[in-house]
Amino acid sequence: MKAIILTATLVALQSFSPMALADKGSSCHFHGKTPATEAVVTDCATQRRDALVKAGKLESSWQSAKLGTLELVDGKKGKEWKATFTNPAATDKAKQNLYVFFSHPGNFIAANFTGQ
Repeated sequence: MKAIILTATLVALQSFSPMALADKGSSCHFHGKTPATEAVVTDCATQRRDALVKAGKLESSWQSAKLGTLELVDGKKGKEWKATFTNPAATDKAKQNLYVFFSHPGNFIAANFTGQ
């Protein structure tokens, strides 16, 4: 009897597991410690900027902002990519620069207007 209950429970739990994987995921999620190339980080930074605009966290004028600089900086946990977008059309002149940070392998860390 215990075997039947255990089997039924496992089958029921297994039927819910595909829902946890329903999202297609991000093309900018990497495993391992292989450093990302500039081209990969540039693409991921542009995708992140577009996602922030779509989510309403940035004004729509940011959609056309170009990537200004991309550099490797020393972060709290080692090397990080720092991508800088400039938007001269931003309504708040103190927030004309958007900084997007990625780990050395290319995973998103944060985005802000301070560069810190």
